Amino acid sequence: MAEPATPPDGELGAFRSAVLEALSATPAGADGRTVWRALGQAGLLAELFPPLGGPGPRLDRLDALLTALDELYPVGAVLSVCVQVATALPILREAPGTKPARRACEAATRGEAVLALGVTDMGAAGSDLMALGTEARLTDDRVRLDGGKSWITNACSADYAVVLARHRPQRHFTSFLWVLVPTGARGVHAEPASGSPFAGSGVGHLRFDGVSLDRDHLLGSPGRGLPTFARHVGTERIAGAFWARAICRRVLADTLRWLAGRTVDSRPLWDNDAVRARFARCLVELRRIDAMCAQHATAAAGPDTLLSSMLLKAATAESLELVLAECVQLRGAEAFGADGPAMLRAEVAMFGIAGGATGAMLAGIAEHAAELVGAAP
Repeated sequence: MAEPATPPDGELGAFRSAVLEALSATPAGADGRTVWRALGQAGLLAELFPPLGGPGPRLDRLDALLTALDELYPVGAVLSVCVQVATALPILREAPGTKPARRACEAATRGEAVLALGVTDMGAAGSDLMALGTEARLTDDRVRLDGGKSWITNACSADYAVVLARHRPQRHFTSFLWVLVPTGARGVHAEPASGSPFAGSGVGHLRFDGVSLDRDHLLGSPGRGLPTFARHVGTERIAGAFWARAICRRVLADTLRWLAGRTVDSRPLWDNDAVRARFARCLVELRRIDAMCAQHATAAAGPDTLLSSMLLKAATAESLELVLAECVQLRGAEAFGADGPAMLRAEVAMFGIAGGATGAMLAGIAEHAAELVGAAP
């Protein structure tokens, strides 16, 4: 679970400065693996996590990292790093210290190995993890993996995949486990996702055909797969909210500059009351994300993980979509340029899907209706 500790501003500022310095030599269009290596070599992936305590990242440093990455790189490269620091690496850090897990964790933390998180399953629809079809068959000393994972970030660039699989046929939360799969193992096949807009993320599909591994590649006990995921998906949703806030702030700043410099009838567009009102609506959404992060981010890293993370994810995904849609309208044809908000809007539609589709989040939130309104149903 993520570590909510807040260090002094000076320490956080030093961390952010170290991130920018470590990345200064990388090209603007760097892929996720290049960015990951630079962060690891500078010791910043290790510094992201507390030296003692839980396996999750410190939230203030996670926020600072994602904000810096959003300023520097395309969505695909940021996505590649985000999935690893928010979910894949924390799951690996929490696992018992078997030799394969320890070796993979140390290599990933140094930036020498890239991780993929294998959850979204070819045999299941969307967020229905209970229908997951990837199967792990256990013997006393081996685990055999068969199945496939679709739309996996880093699938085509990872050295290891952290894979959620079923070891029992029953549709029950104790029927799942995690397996650490070296992507070079016999029977592992990676295929790029055709047409994917996330350049630099290595997104693709993984297939496992009779992959046989020593049993020490299990990450934790059989039956603990979904509880472990539930603990760490909250951090993934927190990371998404931090990143969504950084994107909103960056796009709004760019749009404000554009509106101030664009003239109609010799007057800046920013002087138009209708334009200002539409932009102000976006500012309200930005403040909504700020408020949600302040209220729910720490709670989503604590005992109230599930509800707070669902509220945070649903709210920020909808606010981000509203802001990007409005900025496209405000900037018109210019929005469809290479660096315009139209292309970005298509990519960040993933915020409504990754970590659980918004519809699934709303269904879960509805289960807490009486609690949230303070009344009996």
